[in-house]
Amino acid sequence: MKLATILLHDETISVLVDTGIQSVLPLKEAAAVRFGSAGDFPESVLEIINAGSDTANQIRDLAQWAETDETGRGLWVPLEEVKLLAPIPRPVKNIFCVGKNYADHAIEMGGPEDIPEHIMVFTKPPTAVIGPDAEIPSHTGLTDQLDYEGELAVVIGKRGTGIKKENALEYVFGYTILNDITARDLQKRHKQFFLGKSLDGSCPIGPWIVTADEVEDAGNLNVTTKVNNEVRQNSNTSHFIFSIEQMIEDLSRGLTLEPGDIIATGTPAGVGKGFNPPKFLKPGDTIEIEIEKIGTLKNTIVK
Repeated sequence: MKLATILLHDETISVLVDTGIQSVLPLKEAAAVRFGSAGDFPESVLEIINAGSDTANQIRDLAQWAETDETGRGLWVPLEEVKLLAPIPRPVKNIFCVGKNYADHAIEMGGPEDIPEHIMVFTKPPTAVIGPDAEIPSHTGLTDQLDYEGELAVVIGKRGTGIKKENALEYVFGYTILNDITARDLQKRHKQFFLGKSLDGSCPIGPWIVTADEVEDAGNLNVTTKVNNEVRQNSNTSHFIFSIEQMIEDLSRGLTLEPGDIIATGTPAGVGKGFNPPKFLKPGDTIEIEIEKIGTLKNTIVK
C-alpha cells in the first residue's frame, strides 16, 4: 500500500493512495465511518509506522471496504484536489545518507580511488525536508553550484540495534524517493558533507511511502533523474556497493534505528558536477526522479 501525508482544507492528514483511480482515502475519517469511531486511530504516517502490523492490517481492511462499500467509495478524494506533503513532514531525527554507494558516481566525483571500502554516512536535518511539487530554494548568494541526487530511501519500521544482514529487511517499513540537493561549493569549502547538504529545502521526499510488501526486490529497481526533461541519471539499485541489508547492519552497530528513521541509499552517476562542464541547477529548473514501483518525485528550483 501507499501511504502519504496531504494538506486538505488546511488540515494535515494521513491518507492511503490508490494510483489506479488517482485518489486518496483519508484514513482517520474512513476509520470513523467504518468502525463507528476513529478512537485512537493514528493521526500521522509516523504514528502509523510506530503502531505496527495490526494498524497496517486495519488500513488494508479499510481499503478493501472503501473499494466495495457505497459509503466507503464516497470517501475517496481525487489526488488533483489535495496537496501532497513529505510522507513524514518532520522526521524526528536527522536523515541518514549513504555517500558514494554507486561505483560510477564515486568515479565521476573523483576517480577509482574514491570507491569506498567501508560505508560512508552523513546526515541531513529535518529542517531540510520538503514535499513533492514544493519549491526548492535557490539560495542565490550562498551557492552557485546547486546539484541534484536522485535516491531510493528506506523507511525503518521497527526499533533495532545490532541488526544482522539476514534479518535486516524485517526492519523495513517501506520505501520512498529522496532528492539529496547539494551545494557543491559549500561541500568543498566545508571539507565535510553536512553544511553543503543541509540547506533549507534541500531534502525533497515523496510522493508517498510504498510498504515493503509491495516492493519485491528493492535491490533491483530502476532509478531515473531528469532535469527539464533531459535524462541525467539512469541506473538501477542493483549497482549498489553496499546493499540495503548491509547498510542497515552497518548503521545499527551500536546505534539504535527507530520507526520512522529514513536512510537515503546513495545516488548513481549523472549528477550535475559530473559533467564537463558541470550542469548545476538554476532557478526555474525542474527535477523529476522516477523509481520503479515507487513513483515520481518532482520539484522546481524557485526563481
